Amino acid sequence: MNENLKETEFVAQLTEAQLPLRLYVQALLPGDSAAHDVVQQANATLWKKRDDFVLGTNFKAWAFSVARYEVLNHRKQQARDSRLVFGEELDLVLAQDLVERDYETERRHEALRGCMAKLRQQDRELILYRYSSTAGTLDDFAQRMGRSVGGLKVTLHRLRNALLTCIEKQLATTEAAS
Repeated sequence: MNENLKETEFVAQLTEAQLPLRLYVQALLPGDSAAHDVVQQANATLWKKRDDFVLGTNFKAWAFSVARYEVLNHRKQQARDSRLVFGEELDLVLAQDLVERDYETERRHEALRGCMAKLRQQDRELILYRYSSTAGTLDDFAQRMGRSVGGLKVTLHRLRNALLTCIEKQLATTEAAS
């Protein structure tokens, strides 16, 4: 694979993993103001080891394991400073729980994307407009579409219920196939 393409893909995956990585480190270092620094160190280590990553494998799992080692290094440093730290067994339990939650969140997002694709174009536009951080008010959208706000609220309620049902069915189907 072309080096530039591989590096571009690596940067894309690293960028996408920033929020889960930050949440993971913060969960392993609750209340520790150095969590941000540990995330930055993990990012630096990931960048240094980018040639070790095999495209097509689970990037988040790899990034989480690197971050876990950075957390352990940070805790060793803290222990030298005589601060209270969690044991490694608790780290393992927390780490596993966070990986499972991240996997479940990813499954739900994938199901949502699939269910959104099944909606009619106008329904998809309404949902996207309603939950966009840059969108105007529902009043603005109602005027633009020539509909009442009350009618849009009823439609949104129906669409949310339909999406929830669709997501639950997709997750159940996926679990049954596993």
